[in-house]
Amino acid sequence: MTTVWDDTSERAVTAAVGFDDFVAARSPGLLRSAYLLTRDHALAEDLLQTALTKVWFAWGRVDRDPEPYVRRILFTTYASWWRRRWNHERPTEELPEHGTGDGTRADDTHDLWVAMDRLPRRMRAVVVLRYFEDLSVEETAALLQCSTGTVKSQTSKALAKLRIDPALDSGDQHVLDLNGDLA
Repeated sequence: MTTVWDDTSERAVTAAVGFDDFVAARSPGLLRSAYLLTRDHALAEDLLQTALTKVWFAWGRVDRDPEPYVRRILFTTYASWWRRRWNHERPTEELPEHGTGDGTRADDTHDLWVAMDRLPRRMRAVVVLRYFEDLSVEETAALLQCSTGTVKSQTSKALAKLRIDPALDSGDQHVLDLNGDLA
């Protein structure tokens, strides 16, 4: 009996090592992006795990820098989850605490997230990529597979909505500076 060696298994081992190294190096940043989208640690971990599972099957086809490819899968998976999931009620064991109504301000970061939750998904994705992930307009457009003009218009509309959002509308210009950039 003659044994014929196929180098595909060797390529699979090499690809697995490259994937493992990528996951070890980039998981914290990818998890942060997932959390910024979902605002829930468990959902962020699930989102990242689902995206990395999809990437694993296509890893052999990924050329050069895998980061944009992985981020694209992360954001499209997030969008498809939102389309399938009913987002109105979420069961919890404990009821959330309500404010005292004494007129004191809550944490500004919380207010920003309340305002971000009110943005449409695409606008939120653009804001997260541009201001939290510090990507350029071109990088954001490539990641979301749209034109740079779309990124610019979505950014402009998102910042306009944030400027007039009631959660941020108490004269707190330190959350959004005068140029419209997130501080």
